[in-house]
Amino acid sequence: MLTRILASAAFAIVSAGMLMAAPGANEAATTDIPKIQREFRGVWVATVANIDWPSTRGLSAEEQKKELIAILDKAVELNLNAIVLQVRPACDALYESKLEPWSPFLTGVMGKAPEPYYDPLQFAVEECHKRGLELHAWFNPYRALHPSYKGEIPPNHISKTHPEVVKKYGQYLWLDPGAKVVQDHSLAVMLDVVRRYDIDGVHMDDYFYPYPEKDKKTDQEIPFPDEETYAAYKKAGGTLSLQDWRRDNVNKFVKRLYDGVKKEKPWVKVGLSPFGIWKPGYPPQIKGFNQYEKLYADARLWFQKGWVDYFTPQLYWRIAAPDQSYVLLLKWWWEQNLSKRHLWPGLYTSRVGEKGKNAWQPDEIINQIKWSRILTENPGQVHFSMAAFMSNRLQINEELTTSGAVYAQPALVPALPWLDAVPPAAPKVRVEPAASGEGLKVVVEHPKPKDVRVWTLRAKRGTKWDVKVLPEAVREYEFVAAENQPLPSLILVTAVDRCGNESKEVRVQP
Repeated sequence: MLTRILASAAFAIVSAGMLMAAPGANEAATTDIPKIQREFRGVWVATVANIDWPSTRGLSAEEQKKELIAILDKAVELNLNAIVLQVRPACDALYESKLEPWSPFLTGVMGKAPEPYYDPLQFAVEECHKRGLELHAWFNPYRALHPSYKGEIPPNHISKTHPEVVKKYGQYLWLDPGAKVVQDHSLAVMLDVVRRYDIDGVHMDDYFYPYPEKDKKTDQEIPFPDEETYAAYKKAGGTLSLQDWRRDNVNKFVKRLYDGVKKEKPWVKVGLSPFGIWKPGYPPQIKGFNQYEKLYADARLWFQKGWVDYFTPQLYWRIAAPDQSYVLLLKWWWEQNLSKRHLWPGLYTSRVGEKGKNAWQPDEIINQIKWSRILTENPGQVHFSMAAFMSNRLQINEELTTSGAVYAQPALVPALPWLDAVPPAAPKVRVEPAASGEGLKVVVEHPKPKDVRVWTLRAKRGTKWDVKVLPEAVREYEFVAAENQPLPSLILVTAVDRCGNESKEVRVQP
């Protein structure tokens, strides 16, 4: 698909007889022009334990690239518009970093770069943008070491540079969120990526203080070993209880992250994806795990305060679940949206086609998408994870994209007016004969190409419309007549910037 679109990506030379248009020109008395849907359609691409990518450790650089390109092409095929790529699974980096070692999930050895060398994050950013996809960099702020790694730990890993703030808890190593060096280090890592890479978003998931571990003999919860840090806080005059102090540590980090990203690049989105239940009893029918008390994550506070641009609670339950209804939880979260941010729930798409009694049918995900459109403004979803789409479990890909289905048409990411509400200038559009002489070629130019992230293209062909969202780099698009598909009689083009603002439309009647 991408090869076809990019085949004519260079600017065309102006030739005699071509048609040109400007905003408002050649207005057609047309009432059936389709609107391009606004919806965030994201998917998590997890690198921890090689869940989604790379498929295994130790692949060559070319093999890794090939796998990632297949993922991105599949996302385009499914009319998704955003990739949430895990770039810091456990105080390691899937990119060139002076602050942390290379991730072992790439090569099998922590601290070892891919061979031959390339920067996976830079590659991912470039390839996403070529396809009109956003790239959100996904970080784990406090996980320090995954138990699947048994190899040597290099000297620049935080467990070596600051062993006093790294705690063994269960099978993992964790950073102590109450230590200032931890907060400063994790923030520095994330802002370093914001500065150096052309990412579209920064993303964190549900791992704050770790999920509780239990003693195998007593079945009692094992306390997280931060008593020394808390004692130092109390000695310095702190008055909060242990529980409130832990929540305050996380709150401060979330706020610092949002402020830090906006200071560096105001247009970069900040997204958080906490556990789907704030507290049992909110709303009243809900039962289950208490992230407020156990993870010390006051996710409702962050959403209400607007310390995010989009909020993605992991609503990993069925619509009809009696104690954790997807619909009831989504409705409750929307009611907490005091700052009018975007609410794009996380969907457990990998449950489709699972073995056992917990397996879901594709209809569950389809109906959850429909409910997100009903219950929220400027809807969106993030799917966990890409593996479900790459294996096409129970033909979910076709169920999502066939004619009339929920993802049958492409969508634009919703705008973020609190970041930027100024639309880009309208493009200049001309239509000329295709090089083959058997069709039409649409050529798009813009006075400030850096202001554009994607183009929208709508073409009326007989009684039907072709709707496209094209990458900024694609400046030409060809139409060829086919059976039941005549050449366009009306073409509309807009420019869309990285905050989702859309220019005035330009109309051309060939």
